[in-house]
Amino acid sequence: MSSSRVEAVAERSRPVREALGLARRLHAGALRDIGEDVPFVGHPLAVAELLAEHDLGEELIVAGLLHDTLEYTDLGLGVLRERFGMKVALLVCALTEDLEIAGHDERKAELRERVAATGIDAQRVFAADKIANVIEARDAYVLAQEDIALGREVDLDRKILAWEYDLEMLIRASEEEPLFELLPDELVGLWDQRATQMRAEEA
Repeated sequence: MSSSRVEAVAERSRPVREALGLARRLHAGALRDIGEDVPFVGHPLAVAELLAEHDLGEELIVAGLLHDTLEYTDLGLGVLRERFGMKVALLVCALTEDLEIAGHDERKAELRERVAATGIDAQRVFAADKIANVIEARDAYVLAQEDIALGREVDLDRKILAWEYDLEMLIRASEEEPLFELLPDELVGLWDQRATQMRAEEA
């Protein structure tokens, strides 16, 4: 996904410009484990792009660019709050998994509950994150089918189930949020890809 809208916002917004540079610097050299070597920074750029496309404001774009920094880099919460403000810091905290929770399903459930409790802006960034993840999985599926890797200890069935629970939470939060409507569309697309592949294997 192109980051052109984010870059356009960055031209007129110092916080977005700084967040874009910081995301590129902090994630430089890191890769996404999705079956092929993909630069990690493409993910936060895709999340921010979705938020920019829906005109959800500079703070949410900044949070989208930085939503993985507390979890995957050495950026501290204090620095994040000092540079980008309390709202951005709270949003990034809401989107950061608690790695002290050992079980994948339990960890995802706790994150989901925390995002739901934090409010609509956290839910918007969360939705953009999940939409970008499903799009990325669909792209990887074209090449690797059921063998795609999805990072931590889960197979594709469990990942899809988690995304379905994510969707349920978002629908409960708001059935009229335009951004949320993209997630079921992408999930249906992924289901169709799997069904097509299974039919081809059976033929």
